[in-house]
Amino acid sequence: MIGILIPAHNEEDLLEDCLQAALVAASHERLNGETVVVLVVLDSCTDRSSQIVSRYPVHSLAIEARNVGQARAVGARLLLDRGARWISCSDADSRVAHDWLVAQLDLDVDAVCGTVTVDTWHESIDESMQIRYHQHYQARDGHRHVHGANLGISADAYQRAGGFEAMPCHEDVHLVRRLERCGARIAWSHRPQVITSARLDSRVRGGFGDFLQDLAGGR
Repeated sequence: MIGILIPAHNEEDLLEDCLQAALVAASHERLNGETVVVLVVLDSCTDRSSQIVSRYPVHSLAIEARNVGQARAVGARLLLDRGARWISCSDADSRVAHDWLVAQLDLDVDAVCGTVTVDTWHESIDESMQIRYHQHYQARDGHRHVHGANLGISADAYQRAGGFEAMPCHEDVHLVRRLERCGARIAWSHRPQVITSARLDSRVRGGFGDFLQDLAGGR
């Protein structure tokens, strides 16, 4: 079984597109009918996120942590307990490609760190700022970016590395660093594709939205 893990905090505006994309990826013909469980961890949601999730053939778990690391850790544990051999992580403001899962699995490694493509840019980020972003972002194989929106890991490697920590930010980076110390085989690949939101009202302090805010000169 393969698990898709999606933490969400008040994501009613973007969650439907996220779930629709995840379900398309989960039904890819090259998975040969293997069960794929999509799990949304609803963390301290006060909007319509729960109602939206209930309309889709996915699983959900509600917690009150306001902590993305804890949300990922709780979700990963549930998926492992249900027999997941591989966990693919994304974010509720992101859309995975139709071949996202097979692209991760085809790399035949312990973990996959993928890249992200920014969706329509916020109006406050002008062309020069976009150029600066693309000059520094390595959208290629061999990059060294870590995104919770595009991360895959085998069950064995995840458990060897100790799993996600209950951190408010950068829980993905810390997990990958521990994977490196454990000697895990990691693919830094541009093949698994994910489109992520360019919004500036980040759900996580220090996350990707804050990075874009800094780029726009908002801090």
